[in-house]
Amino acid sequence: MSLFQLAILAIVQGVTEFLPVSSSGHLILLPKLLGSVDQGLALDVAVHVGTLGAVIMYFRADVVRIWHGCIDIMRGKLKTDNARLAFLLAIATVPVVVIGLILKVTGTTELLRSMKVIGWTMLVFGVVLYWADKKGPTVKTEGDWNLRDAIIFGLWQAVALLPGTSRSGITITASRFLGYDRTDGAKIAMLMSIPTIIASGVLLGADVVSEANWQTARDGAIGAVLAFIAAFLALSLMMRLLRSVSYTPYVIYRVILGVIILGIAYTA
Repeated sequence: MSLFQLAILAIVQGVTEFLPVSSSGHLILLPKLLGSVDQGLALDVAVHVGTLGAVIMYFRADVVRIWHGCIDIMRGKLKTDNARLAFLLAIATVPVVVIGLILKVTGTTELLRSMKVIGWTMLVFGVVLYWADKKGPTVKTEGDWNLRDAIIFGLWQAVALLPGTSRSGITITASRFLGYDRTDGAKIAMLMSIPTIIASGVLLGADVVSEANWQTARDGAIGAVLAFIAAFLALSLMMRLLRSVSYTPYVIYRVILGVIILGIAYTA
């Protein structure tokens, strides 16, 4: 892969990972639009590692809390605020890990990587996000997150295994339906991405290691760094804009892109 293609891949992944517009959908579409070969699993994992670094850096204070919470749990201190946060994140991650493993083992994941699936999920879940953002109440904050809501968040997150859905988009949608304000709901959704991306990397890691070589390692390292930079900037901008802007601009983008993808898919 040329340096230009690698840079485009990393920037697209970085920008779209935390925006509610589906990074996986864009990564699947990218080689089709550029007329190039699929970038491969190793590079997909590498750029995801870069975005993982970005969310950890941005929410570093909360990541420290989660770390201390894990330590508290191992020590049997289950009632601390940190332990509660770590426990709820773990619970919210279970559905996507279990269903993701089932899809991988059955080979269903590859069957879903089609332009028709991406087009419909991009369009439909964009409309659902708009509805949730407009109709959902704003009565909860981060401190109101509880076991029931963590389970609901987790079930919604599992839907993002459909390419084009957007992991951040679907969890943000869940947060608005549950009544969380935009900023705190988005924060919970972003923190949920940390164990999810780690789990995904572990799940796919064996496949990557078996086919790794020096060229792949070099491209992966470059991609990870570029994705980190793009993701950190995109995440910082989105969290800042949420104080004054709704999710409508992202919805408009999703609907337009979804319609274009479906037009291409059904006329090709």
